[in-house]
Amino acid sequence: MTTNGVAATVRPERAFRHEAFFYAGYDQFLAEVTAFVRDGVAQGEPTFVVLAADKLARLKAALGPESDTERLEFADMSEIGHNPARLIPAWHDFVDQYIGCGSRLRGVGEPIDTGRSGAELIECQHHESLLNLAFPQYLDLWLLCPYNVAGLSPEVVEAARKNHPVIIESGRRHESDDFQKVKAVPCPLGEPLPPPPEDRVELMFDAASLLELRAFVADHARRAGLSDDREADLVLSVNELAANSIQYASGWGILRIWRDGDVLLCEVRDDGTITDPLVGRLAPGMSPESSRGLWVVNQLCDLVQVRSSSAGTVVRLHIAL
Repeated sequence: MTTNGVAATVRPERAFRHEAFFYAGYDQFLAEVTAFVRDGVAQGEPTFVVLAADKLARLKAALGPESDTERLEFADMSEIGHNPARLIPAWHDFVDQYIGCGSRLRGVGEPIDTGRSGAELIECQHHESLLNLAFPQYLDLWLLCPYNVAGLSPEVVEAARKNHPVIIESGRRHESDDFQKVKAVPCPLGEPLPPPPEDRVELMFDAASLLELRAFVADHARRAGLSDDREADLVLSVNELAANSIQYASGWGILRIWRDGDVLLCEVRDDGTITDPLVGRLAPGMSPESSRGLWVVNQLCDLVQVRSSSAGTVVRLHIAL
């Protein structure tokens, strides 16, 4: 039996599917992804493709007139996935648009490529893990996540095996022996962040000092060279996080600011605990926790890192200068 040109050792289920496709080179990538998309088009299945601009161009050329087919949508990963926390909302928008249409939904997304590194890569891996929680298992959505194993490190490939229940490699589809369910991980948000540098600046805040906090952030944003618009984004983001600390933790927190090359970082710490791994990735009103603040922050910042355990919560914001 074959599926999209790949021999199947896992029987396709009419339910949520999250698969990693390991490829080496553009030809292998294009052959499998084109077949996957073309099969969806032939069956009238709504399909959403999120890739880097160059790969989108090659895919559209390979599809030819089929690329203009109704129910086939494309998006540039650099636009909607620069902050990986915005990807799950994009997938939710796609599902909401077509849910109830009577057919399976398909998607192709490659958030991790050779251009990702450092904190950005870590958050992309976190996103891939959270995809397994973001949709109910009965939802008939099939997501294919390509991985360029010729250009990615062995550590990144190993993480992909842990984050995807099914792997496609060497022409075969099989279950991943290394897959780790998010709900089985003791503390999904508990992995530590690198410590801030010694030359950071700090400010303790509470409900009475929010005005001082906003002025403090604005001053350091101007010193770093942020534009007026980006300064306003950062001030609003920090204010949202501080408000969460005041309302849902012990009423106080610590703000830290520092610069790392061409990135300005702001970090808010408090003694509260977040128990929802998807906080900030579901539109306000969909999450049982107080996610409005983190939702706003994810829309405004280039990268957002959330870590929480019984020891407290830290949210680290990255703003490119």
